[in-house]
Amino acid sequence: MAAALALFAVVTFGTAARAEPVPGMRGVNHIGLTVPDMGQAVTFFSDVLGCEKAMSFGPFRDDKGTFMQDMLNVDPRAVIEEITLMRCGFGSNIELFSYTSPDQQTIYPKNSDIGGYHIAIYVEDIDKAAEYLRANGIRTLGGPLPVTEGPAAGQTILYFFAPWGLQMEAISFPQGMAYEKEGGPVLWSNTDPAK
Repeated sequence: MAAALALFAVVTFGTAARAEPVPGMRGVNHIGLTVPDMGQAVTFFSDVLGCEKAMSFGPFRDDKGTFMQDMLNVDPRAVIEEITLMRCGFGSNIELFSYTSPDQQTIYPKNSDIGGYHIAIYVEDIDKAAEYLRANGIRTLGGPLPVTEGPAAGQTILYFFAPWGLQMEAISFPQGMAYEKEGGPVLWSNTDPAK
C-alpha cells in the first residue's frame, strides 16, 4: 500500500509540474487587500507611497442568498462596503477592500506564519526611501540591509509597516542581482518593464 501511495504521489505531482500554464497568462494584475479603514489606506498608498487612485465602487451584499459565499468564500452576510483600485507606478495594481462581516477577524500574520505576506515596492535609492519613511513616522525594521552573497547579492532591503500593520518592503537592486549572470529566467523589473 505504501509503495502504491508513493507511486501515486510521484505520478500526480510529476504531472502537475508539467501542466500547461493558464492560457493567455500575462502577469500579476493586482494584489487585493482588506483594510480596516479605507480612507487611511488610500491616504497611505497615495500620499506616502505615491500610488494614484484609479476608481472606487460598491457596496456589494446579498441579504438573503449565498452570492457572497459562492463567489468570494466569505460569510453569506458579508458586505463589501467599498473597493478602491490604486495604480502603483510600474508595478502591480493594489485593490483595497473594506468589508463588514459577522465572522470578521483581525489577524496580522508574520512572514513566518503560513499565509503570511508582504508587499515589496521597488525604490531607486533605498537610503533616501528609508530616511523618507522614518521622517513620515512610518515604522521600519532594521536596515536598509545590503545582500552581499548568494543569488540575491546586489539587492538591498528594508521592511516597514502601513499604519494598520500591513508588512511592506522597500527593495532596490540598481546594478541587478548575482543570479542574473547565470542565465535562465530573469525576474520582471520595475525599472525596465518591457523586458
